[in-house]
Amino acid sequence: MLCWSAFAAATAVDAIYAHKHLGVASCSNSVCHGASQVFRDSHVQQNEFAIWQETDPHAKAYATLSNAASKDIARKLGIGEATQAKVCLDCHADNIAADRRGERFQLSDGVGCEACHGGAENWLNSHADKSVKHADSVDKGLYPTEDPVRRAELCLSCHMGTRDRMITHRIMGAGHPRLAFELDTFTWLGRPHYAIDKDWIERKGEWNGVRDWAVGQGVAATNLIDQLTDPKAGWQGIFPELVLFNCYACHKRMSDKSWGPRQGTGLGPGVVRLYDANLVMFRHVLAAVDKTAAKRVLDETRALHRATTESRDATLAAARRLRATLDELVPRVAAASFDAASLTTILADIEADAARGEYRDYDAAEQAVMAAQSVVVAYENSGAIDKGKADALKAKLDAAYATLKNENSYSMASFQSALKAVRAAAP
Repeated sequence: MLCWSAFAAATAVDAIYAHKHLGVASCSNSVCHGASQVFRDSHVQQNEFAIWQETDPHAKAYATLSNAASKDIARKLGIGEATQAKVCLDCHADNIAADRRGERFQLSDGVGCEACHGGAENWLNSHADKSVKHADSVDKGLYPTEDPVRRAELCLSCHMGTRDRMITHRIMGAGHPRLAFELDTFTWLGRPHYAIDKDWIERKGEWNGVRDWAVGQGVAATNLIDQLTDPKAGWQGIFPELVLFNCYACHKRMSDKSWGPRQGTGLGPGVVRLYDANLVMFRHVLAAVDKTAAKRVLDETRALHRATTESRDATLAAARRLRATLDELVPRVAAASFDAASLTTILADIEADAARGEYRDYDAAEQAVMAAQSVVVAYENSGAIDKGKADALKAKLDAAYATLKNENSYSMASFQSALKAVRAAAP
């Protein structure tokens, strides 16, 4: 069951840290998730630990803090060793308070099991019992990652930054990579340590990648507004927190003359624009759910952009109006089915926005191509296209990705052409 009310009531970080963390070693023995083969009548594959350790970037997150680039960032920020700085550990490790760590807990395990599944002290033993319902484990502190709203909130706490874990412009200025995240795409990066099989669906409900993409966009947009309206996170000295703004509004060559209008902002040249790629994507989601609501989000997004040129009070008021709209619409999106017809509507809406020049900036184009990928995979999984057409469509999608290979040489015209080809090859 999708829990938008739970999302609104408490942060994911609060939920993850609510109970003691016992450590990866508590999950990885041979009779649990460290087995070499599946046990008879088991709910899961049993080799989740090996998959996580060998192929999941989260397992290497703490080790990354010891490389030359991380040391250089820490030195520039003046925060001491990256392996000891809270601002680094909050996302590169399972940085729960020391008094809430079990005997087998090791910070060096990186982003381990409980960093995503919640403190296991109350459910570690019982969740292996087939007679125990999944909902019972959730009641005891197991984080419901199968719920796309809750998963998006958790992932975004590091991959975008939240009030709990603010990824600031200052950190990026010191050399940290620009953050980019899309829920469906990032869920499948690397080799997932679980299988979406009949048993999984019986216990946790249907999986729908396009729905997850759609929900992720709405939650990300909400998250940005929450940071913008937070008096501590949204303002630094005489400047707003610049990480909330579009990188490519400022980071251009001084000789660049490529400015052009965007319907989504309504702003003229030379204006520092809020990062709005997730709001743009959420409009495409709504094209298949409620076109009137899509127009409403467009109007309120433009009003927010306009308000940033007027005053702080006007910006906060516009942001809160848009936040209320998202609160209303995200649950509707989470409940939508996203059938083959809706996939076609979404892809057409994305391509139409490209033709209108909405993807002038690299980051919005990046989100658009990941959205197109979710739609293409959904076409294939639904049986709407055969293997031959699926392969041809994926080749067009690869060509669209190729236009984003280098952010410094991104060409909107090349991206428009590639996205048009994807749309033409789709059902």
